[in-house]
This record gives sequence, structure tokens and C-alpha cells, in this order.
Amino acid sequence: MKMLYVADESVDFRIVKALRQYGAEVYAICEEQPSISDDQVLRIAVSRNAVLITEDKDFGELVFRLKLPHKGVILIRVEDTLFKTEKVAEAIFQNFKLLPNKFSVIDERRLRIKE
Repeated sequence: MKMLYVADESVDFRIVKALRQYGAEVYAICEEQPSISDDQVLRIAVSRNAVLITEDKDFGELVFRLKLPHKGVILIRVEDTLFKTEKVAEAIFQNFKLLPNKFSVIDERRLRIKE
């Protein structure tokens, strides 16, 4: 199974690089279409059949309150910058089969996956 992701502009670019090193295909908004709206970012992820990676809590509102379609969202809530890249890349790489079509949160302690 190919790992396909769209990284929102809010995502630390070191995470994008780490995922690419793991072999994931990552479409980085900051490289391709900077400054577009959150709903446009979500539409790009859906059109690419990719899981969206973000550090922006607003995507929770788009998915849960506005019920916009998605192919999966990973919200990063890790403050520890020293281990952030490794923690996030490892959580995604170890659980990539569980993440599509789910809303997931990676925080300091764990990965939570919501149906």
C-alpha cells in the first residue's frame, strides 16, 4: 500500500522530509500552492486520495462540524520540538494502514484514531 499524504503549510517541513525518506509520497502545500484556504487544502487531499497532515486545529471543525469530505486527517499536537519529527514520522509510518478515512491526533504521549 502506497503512503499518500498532503502536508498543510502548518506542518514543520522536517516532518515532510522525514516521511519522504520513509518512502511516502507527500504533496507539500508550501511547495506547490502556498497560501490557499483550508477548504482548498482539504479538497486537494480528497482529489489525490491522500491523508491530510496538519498542525492546524481548524481542520477538526471542517471535518466534524461542517462535515466536509476527507480521506483522513492527522492533527499534530506535539510541542516538544526536539523529538517532534521523529515522533510524528514514526507514528505515521507504524500506523499508516489505520489512518485513511479517520481523524487522528498525534500528541506527546500517543496516537489517537477517531472513527
